[in-house]
Amino acid sequence: MKQANSAQHLFSFLMKDKIVASPGFNRWLVPPASIAIHLCIGSVYAWSIFNPALTKEFGVVTSAAEDWSLSSVVWIFSVAIVFLGLAAAIAGKWLEEVGPRCVGVTAAFLWGGGFIIGSIGISTHQLWLLYLGYGVLGGCGLGLGYVSPVSTLLRWFPDKRGMATGMAIMGFGGGAIIGAPLITYLLAKFATAPTYLGTESAVYLITEGGKRFAELASGKVEVVVATAAEAAKLPMPGDAGVYVVGTGNTGASSVFLTLGIVYFIIMILASFAYRIPAKNWKPEGWVPPVKDNAISNMITTNSVHIDQSLKTPQFWLLWIVLCFNVTAGIGVIGIAKTMMTEIFGTTLPTIATASFAGTYVLMISVFNMCGRFFWASTSDFIGRKNTFHCFFVIGTLLYLSIPYAASAVSADPSVTWLILFYAATMIIFTMYGGGFATIPAYLADIFGTLHVGGIHGRLLTAWSTAGVLGPFVITYLRNLSVENAIKNLASKIDPAAFQTKFNAPISQLNELVTAKTVTVAKLMEIAPIGTIDPTSSLYNTTMYVMAGLLVIAFFANLMVRPVQAKHHVSHTHPDLKA
Repeated sequence: MKQANSAQHLFSFLMKDKIVASPGFNRWLVPPASIAIHLCIGSVYAWSIFNPALTKEFGVVTSAAEDWSLSSVVWIFSVAIVFLGLAAAIAGKWLEEVGPRCVGVTAAFLWGGGFIIGSIGISTHQLWLLYLGYGVLGGCGLGLGYVSPVSTLLRWFPDKRGMATGMAIMGFGGGAIIGAPLITYLLAKFATAPTYLGTESAVYLITEGGKRFAELASGKVEVVVATAAEAAKLPMPGDAGVYVVGTGNTGASSVFLTLGIVYFIIMILASFAYRIPAKNWKPEGWVPPVKDNAISNMITTNSVHIDQSLKTPQFWLLWIVLCFNVTAGIGVIGIAKTMMTEIFGTTLPTIATASFAGTYVLMISVFNMCGRFFWASTSDFIGRKNTFHCFFVIGTLLYLSIPYAASAVSADPSVTWLILFYAATMIIFTMYGGGFATIPAYLADIFGTLHVGGIHGRLLTAWSTAGVLGPFVITYLRNLSVENAIKNLASKIDPAAFQTKFNAPISQLNELVTAKTVTVAKLMEIAPIGTIDPTSSLYNTTMYVMAGLLVIAFFANLMVRPVQAKHHVSHTHPDLKA
């Protein structure tokens, strides 16, 4: 007991009672600390930048047989989001007890340390370490860092709840604005090219167990055969041909280590800038809304206890609203760069380049961030419920437009379809981010501000669910589309041409696909003239499913009503004051 008290005293400077603002404190000094932390943890939205490197750790220029698959790497992002929601839900009450500084410091250790452990996992090619570091520990850091400023800023800005939560969460959506170009730069900085043996025709190749090998004077070595397009995507552009597996470096491990250190330092400094308002503080000149006006705008003048909130239908309706809104966007964010390249890389190769796709990820972050502030601030005028109605009606139409643009560009490679796709997805991401920024104010309106931080944390389990559901749907449906596309293309190819290209009969198709020797792109090289490349339509089914989820969310939001009086603190916990 004595040791516990000593430890508590040692870290007392992190506790809630030590960071109460003095009279005259400028409340506008708090949002920058919130934004700084959220910019660091918001780099999770740039995860898709890592996908190409992590799926080519051995091959570097293209995937080798032992490299991680895209689907296994995408799930790391999902695990991080799952633990974000779980950590936020569990830490909700703890946040109210210890305050935002202690939670922010803990988040810094988890997020920064998660990157460092992930770096070890990449360098040793231990996928479980990447899941543990970035996914589990990093995800917990995400959750703690995410909720640390929300209830604080709601208390600092009771006169502008939507704007306050928009500021609190704006940085998270904008994390990739800094993260995407920084990661891209560091990957290029730390990468080294694999050994080049020559063109495919100049090297004697054999195929064993689906893998490709080159016969050299020194013996047999495993190789990959890269197309001109694949070689051009190297940080140091190379030539099409044969490269030795395991001789290069994507630089991903070094990038993880660097980011872990940088993010840790920034988050620690920002956490020490947190302050909370004194009891009964309110902005100068602000008058709380009268009861009749509050009810008409679905803004309660009462409060609901955190445990009681789970017994209300409003909590679960809003859970569905958040879950399906997030599901519709999070799967796309996780593979944004890959999706852009696959849909338009073959039809508009001179425009949809690797750098263009990287910029696309950056712009997702820009619109995600701007949407958080814009829609949250707009909700102060049109109401939270109407704001979510806008998300679901407009979002459904936009998701349905994406398959149309993807199918149209296959038949007519016009930049018009790229512009339509770009505009549709950017608007979608403003509403995706806007949902996150508006939901805390929605909760404060429905449940009051007494336990809004903890209630918000529990509602973020919807994000955890969406973190699994979104990537699962998009990767599962994409893999089905890829399998069907490969089978259809293979049925159109002359078996002799297939044998010549892959040094194996077409009867070994499944084995060759598993070893990543056969891909849609490589089959298109020997497909009959006039064959339409199916790559651009790989995501059509997924978009239809996402549109359907938004329709369900619309009706859930439509059913939200004010909480009944029996759930208010005065009825359930008379010892507490609302």
